Amino acid sequence: MTDSEYGQRTETLQGPTPTAARDVIARGIDRDAIVTAYGRCTVDYEGRASSRLEAGDRHVMLKPDGAALVHTDEGQQPVNWQPPGCDHEVSCEDGALVLESLRSTPDERLCVRFQEVLQVSAFSGSDENELALVGTEEDLRQRILEEPALLETGFTPLATERDTPAGAVDIYGEDSAGRAVVVELKRRRVGPDAVGQLRRYVDALERDLHADAAVRGILVAPSVTDRASRLLADHGLEFVSLEPPAE
Repeated sequence: MTDSEYGQRTETLQGPTPTAARDVIARGIDRDAIVTAYGRCTVDYEGRASSRLEAGDRHVMLKPDGAALVHTDEGQQPVNWQPPGCDHEVSCEDGALVLESLRSTPDERLCVRFQEVLQVSAFSGSDENELALVGTEEDLRQRILEEPALLETGFTPLATERDTPAGAVDIYGEDSAGRAVVVELKRRRVGPDAVGQLRRYVDALERDLHADAAVRGILVAPSVTDRASRLLADHGLEFVSLEPPAE
């Protein structure tokens, strides 16, 4: 795509007047663009409940599928939002830029009123690709099933997703001495919660088998926190450092 072609699909104004901002947003909505506005605003919601955010600096995004998102400078979740299927409207009232997202079933209204607009943009485009995850827990499981010695020499996988009263075990198998082994897989660095989960699986399998059964528990992850490492030792559980394949 050339710069001129890209420029035809975007429109941005810095510090616009409310009227100029309204016109950019209206054109963006008309051509099914992603519209963003940043500035000082209040946010009111009326519908299944009601809420109000007093004046603050916020970033608002209107998507062509009808979704609306209001973000602050903290966190990954919007402080208010509307789902896809809403209708977007823009206007100027008493010198303020007003964005509305309206839904009919159920009846909901999100109203953002900008006292000061610092930037507005409209971006036209499309994305036909779906997210392709790599390095998942399933990838890690397949890596161990294909090469059990990565866990330890003599390990034999017997089942995946083996049901227990505490939940499904990622990999169930036996070690070289014939002892039952419970393997819990995590794709990222983990803390005490993962240790507690593994301990519950081991306890459940010990009850399922017989009183003298020796069940080992092995947590597989790239790394663990110091607290998790101490808990593993306290409960007689083990840790193997292993990462999912990159591809």
